[in-house]
Amino acid sequence: MHKPLRLALATATAAALTGGLLTFSAATATAADSTSVPQADFNGDGVGDVAFSADGAYVNGHSAAGKLVVLYGTKSGGISSAKRSAISQDTTGNPGTAEAGDHFGAETAYADFNGDGYDDIAVGSPGEDVGTDKDGGGLAILWGSASGITGKGVSIADPAPSAHDYWGKNLAAGDFDGDGKADLAVGSSAATIYVFKGGFNASGVPGGKYTIKPPIQGTDANGPLNLTAGNINGGPETDLVVDGYETSTDYGWNRNYYIPGTASGLDMSQSETLKPGVITAIGDIDHDGYGDIVSGAYWNTTTEDGTAVPDSGKGGKVWVTYGSDGGPLTSSATGITQDTGNVPGTAEGNDWFGYELDLGDINGDGFLDLAIGVAGENIGTATNTGSVAVLYGTAKGLDTTTGAQGFAQSTPGVPGNDEKDDYFGTDVKLDDVTGDGKADLIVGSQENAGDGAVTYLPSDGTKITTTGSRSIWPGDSGVSTSGTPYFGANFAD
Repeated sequence: MHKPLRLALATATAAALTGGLLTFSAATATAADSTSVPQADFNGDGVGDVAFSADGAYVNGHSAAGKLVVLYGTKSGGISSAKRSAISQDTTGNPGTAEAGDHFGAETAYADFNGDGYDDIAVGSPGEDVGTDKDGGGLAILWGSASGITGKGVSIADPAPSAHDYWGKNLAAGDFDGDGKADLAVGSSAATIYVFKGGFNASGVPGGKYTIKPPIQGTDANGPLNLTAGNINGGPETDLVVDGYETSTDYGWNRNYYIPGTASGLDMSQSETLKPGVITAIGDIDHDGYGDIVSGAYWNTTTEDGTAVPDSGKGGKVWVTYGSDGGPLTSSATGITQDTGNVPGTAEGNDWFGYELDLGDINGDGFLDLAIGVAGENIGTATNTGSVAVLYGTAKGLDTTTGAQGFAQSTPGVPGNDEKDDYFGTDVKLDDVTGDGKADLIVGSQENAGDGAVTYLPSDGTKITTTGSRSIWPGDSGVSTSGTPYFGANFAD
């Protein structure tokens, strides 16, 4: 089966852990500029919006040219295909032209980059050919407005096109120098990360730029796996977590690095090694004023040749590292698997527990809750049908003993059915899309052999409920189902 760029990461990770070579893939990025988790509001109406990829979508006959889809939240009923935008590189005002294999929308990050009061969205097209540079990659910022994301935007040029490929394959937005302006971190196939300082003008010129180079593999390993922005030490600056493969071993075990923000920007000299994981989310779970780091190490305990994988769990493990004024408390990090307490499910090989993660306050108690994608879960005879677990935050951290919820397409009230290779939980998002101050759950899957679907499960004020749930389909949202669009495979953060 052809995989979307995000799902290909699983194959790439497995290859790295067994000594194989990586192939290109994009991963999600979580953008945050405080210990809470900001949500996108592209049209300025005060209700959260959700943007996501359909990077395998056909556009005017070009396969995998890619689209970005935005669903606008409403107080009357959350998100649906009725109020949305579907943007391609052929959309008027969008720089570039839709071409086969561009994968426009594969990676995204949102913030108010130009300071006009509307959230904007940075969109990568990492498969873009630039002149004779195959897969050189492209990056655009699409401006928010009272009408939302309409396609109007600017290109952000690659400062060093000969030094790497896949420009724009990783993105994260945050105020890394604490000057009140949103900055943008950009990854490629190299280890070097470019940081564009906030204050982007109408032509896309930033307020400045600089680079950092964490100790991760580039070249065959294709640079960072994921970039995640969030405030961990409680200061005015946003910090960055980089997921990658360390350079110190032949196999290149997965390692994450905390890079603190300072008044001068991200400071590699103060970086620290974290627990592993390919996907990371940051937010203040225990409401102590410091952002906490949650990373998903979704692989199995051993490689195919029986080699032990450091810090992994059978079927996947989620690592929770709490923040402090001195940064992350890595030495006391907590590992959670499906065998922990009353976490839904049972740890089994290839469950991919922690394949995706997101934080949000479902019940409005001030403690952030965690949604966990378990995309490889088998249910009955349906292999890889997938599921989602929800754990609730408390003053003592995530509660794995009581209150946890589990959802699959066989859960009463959830639309759909458990089917082979649905990968329900390919991505997860916790955002308040009804304006009631409580985060709702949005789940991406690869329904119908890669067409994809988005499932909306609202909060009832105390927990996630199936009342009012719905499926949102590509054909109803301006995306062709020719080929494998992978509608909803990667949510913007």
